[in-house]
Amino acid sequence: MKEAAVLLLLALLLNGCSANQTQAQQAYGGAWEAVMSGGIGTSSGFTFLTEFSVGSNGALSITNVTLENTGTCFGSSGVVDPGGTLSLTYNSAFQIVPPSSLTFTFKSSAGDTITLTSTSVTGTLSSVTSSSTLTNGLIVGTWALAPASGSSCVTASGNFTMTQGSTT
Repeated sequence: MKEAAVLLLLALLLNGCSANQTQAQQAYGGAWEAVMSGGIGTSSGFTFLTEFSVGSNGALSITNVTLENTGTCFGSSGVVDPGGTLSLTYNSAFQIVPPSSLTFTFKSSAGDTITLTSTSVTGTLSSVTSSSTLTNGLIVGTWALAPASGSSCVTASGNFTMTQGSTT
């Protein structure tokens, strides 16, 4: 009987029921809104909506990026080539903990590039399966704008906050 109890305890510990941090295998990101502060003139004031899922390797599969404000140097030219990675680490309660991180990049059709980076990701996973979902997601970090040659954008940077919600 004691051997069975020891084996059960060992199995629970090896199965992730301990307080150790574990890397998430796959989590679906859903819909997010990002508000970016800082920048200079028309190379500032960016706000965008996006929808993505996260593959088992952490690569973002982005299905939508919509810039909400056309008064920026990106104008109404649209967003192209979005990509990035999301790496989630969680505890035994499936709460996201450090060292979780995000890298998110997109370009204007003119070639201007915005890159968001963060090591501050919070939220809770529903499970650790390929169909898990993230709820109450919040990502805080920094952004940088690299203008294309001849662009009306200028080199700029600042902070951003991405909140999980719905894109309407």
